[in-house]
Amino acid sequence: MSFMQKPKVSHSKLLRNDVGLTLRDYEGSMSTLCAGCGHDSITAAVIQAFWELSIEPYKVAKMSGIGCSSKTPAYFLSPAHGINAVHGRMPSIATGANAADRNLYYVGISGDGDSLSIGLGQFIHVMRRNLNMLYIIENNGVYGLTKGQFSASADVGSKAKKGEVNEQPPIDPVIAALTLGGSFVARSFSGDKEQLVPLIKAGLMHNGFAMLDVLSPCVTFNDHEDSTKSYAHTRQFYHPAIHADFVLSKKPIRAAYDDGEAMPVELHDGSTVVLRKVSKDYNPTNRAQAYSYLHEHQKRGEIVTGLLYIDEDQREMHDISNTVSQALRDLPYKELCPGSATLEEIQKLYR
Repeated sequence: MSFMQKPKVSHSKLLRNDVGLTLRDYEGSMSTLCAGCGHDSITAAVIQAFWELSIEPYKVAKMSGIGCSSKTPAYFLSPAHGINAVHGRMPSIATGANAADRNLYYVGISGDGDSLSIGLGQFIHVMRRNLNMLYIIENNGVYGLTKGQFSASADVGSKAKKGEVNEQPPIDPVIAALTLGGSFVARSFSGDKEQLVPLIKAGLMHNGFAMLDVLSPCVTFNDHEDSTKSYAHTRQFYHPAIHADFVLSKKPIRAAYDDGEAMPVELHDGSTVVLRKVSKDYNPTNRAQAYSYLHEHQKRGEIVTGLLYIDEDQREMHDISNTVSQALRDLPYKELCPGSATLEEIQKLYR
């Protein structure tokens, strides 16, 4: 609708990147999320990352599923290609699009419900294929569009809006990615733009599947991260979610702290969660050490953020499948459809 569009106003002195574009050129529609939602901070970081990398928006394909998080691709890179898939099925759409044209930058925006519940099977297999894309999980621990039910990343003991206590163990996407062979695994906090922007840039440049789990507070149904995230050992306090149907305007939560430091972050309801950045001497190329490091600091009540693991030698989907470098739309018809004789030869392989 027209009133949802941002006004097309630009200033002559706005900084331009290497392709002559300003930050405004990377924006999208006005956000309809709750004021203070961490997802909007992630959107701002995505815009900043693409602008700093001087990637032209038309070279980007942005994908999403269903949920509050899956609305956010509408808020950045309006000129980009975009597909809003059904719940949990975004990885299949991204795989098909990437198979057809490997020369675009693929960004998938998902949530803890979209990826860790109905879409868990697809999330696992897109990681197994090492699809060349940046996959951001905007992790708030609840189903915000359907009034705050527990998601698969909610902690044991956390409480819903009406006081129900979650008894199901959580799924931690970072631990899952390390266990399942992810080639780029990172975690950040929506309020730490100084850390988040470089991680997004690194994920975009990674040749393979880059999984970035971003803790993103839900100010309406679960405004204290420690009560419904999938990190049971990181919370310091147990608190119920806010009982609110009307959301007051709130300021987004910000955090700034150095490498190797732990920092308590006070959330909207007064509760506190402790974040820790990996130190400068941390080695992100050892999967086993990364796994142990995460568990060690979870026991101390700390959420480890930063680039946790990377394998630059792991082959991505096109390398494994030995596909052509061109987009399929650019191939001659005879190559796309080689005829019945070739099909018969392929079928013989399965007899």
